[in-house]
Amino acid sequence: MATATTAKPASKDAAASSRRRAKRVRENEAIKPKEPLPLLEAVQALKKFKGPKFDQSVELCLHLNIDPRQADQNIRGSIALPHGVGKTKRVIAFCPPEQAKEALEAGAVKAGGEELVAEIEKGFMDFDVAVASPEMMRVVSKLGRVLGPRGLMPSPKAGTVTKDVATAVREYAAGKLEFRNDKGGNVHVVVGKMSFPDEKLVENAEHFIHAIEKMKPSSVKGRFIKKVVLSGTMTPGVVVRWSEGD
Repeated sequence: MATATTAKPASKDAAASSRRRAKRVRENEAIKPKEPLPLLEAVQALKKFKGPKFDQSVELCLHLNIDPRQADQNIRGSIALPHGVGKTKRVIAFCPPEQAKEALEAGAVKAGGEELVAEIEKGFMDFDVAVASPEMMRVVSKLGRVLGPRGLMPSPKAGTVTKDVATAVREYAAGKLEFRNDKGGNVHVVVGKMSFPDEKLVENAEHFIHAIEKMKPSSVKGRFIKKVVLSGTMTPGVVVRWSEGD
């Protein structure tokens, strides 16, 4: 005979937390700008939203006039922003023995060749970025099925395959960003923390937008950047008024 079970009621704390979130969403929607704003004003509007207690990341989303199905219209690269993004990254380096010491001194959590590949094959994944010297890609290619789906495979286009491994390690450990468009033709990138001064967020955002403008494919006609949106980890987005060449 089947026995009926009674679902446990949600705790009072969970219910109260849910109500606070719902209230925050309503209040933020009420003050959300209805029209696009200049970048500095967009940053200031973003900081007026009520948010969680932690220091939120500030994300920039560029909606591009590209067709991701066309290989020549895909946008991918890496960039170091003027003021960093407030977060360090764990970097590993695939390199010959003579470069391993320098890579470790530059901040790599691990550096090596075949032995590092073997570690990853056994399950080591405690890193955010993998860089490699060109001659090591023959060895690293064995990890395609492991690193590829996670977006961790070193790539010349992303700047993670380079002869200067130590410099790449140093830049990525300090917060250098990789970016690529998604299937919808959008590029997302973190440009700092909510605690950053307004001017630093503006300068980081401008630096990234200008870099993307320079990557406009020759096959794209008309306006390249269709829309720019700034948002926090847990806030609504604010549309930025941006004209190419600003």
